[in-house]
Amino acid sequence: MELYPLWVLLIAAGVTLFTRALPFAVFGGKRAMPGAVRYLGGVLPGAIITILVIYCLKGLPAAGGMEAAFQLGALAVTAVLHLWRRNTLLSIFGGTAVYMLLIRLPL
Repeated sequence: MELYPLWVLLIAAGVTLFTRALPFAVFGGKRAMPGAVRYLGGVLPGAIITILVIYCLKGLPAAGGMEAAFQLGALAVTAVLHLWRRNTLLSIFGGTAVYMLLIRLPL
């Protein structure tokens, strides 16, 4: 049995644990969080989501036809679910489910 996959798994787990624990180690305790970090925490989530949406829809003009309609329909469902319930997981899963259903329709 080769140990390479086990080492890869252990290293990935260690790096994940380190990156998850680092903010608590740096900003934990009674010290106040710096203003720049607080600002980035408020601005970055929206910016990252915007970049992801643009990335996902970058091929939309090339898709054309029904594929473009399916993508726009799933995007609309995601937006409506998020505005209605303000639940990120619900909107992501709902939009994904609608897209998966739409691409499997026999049209």
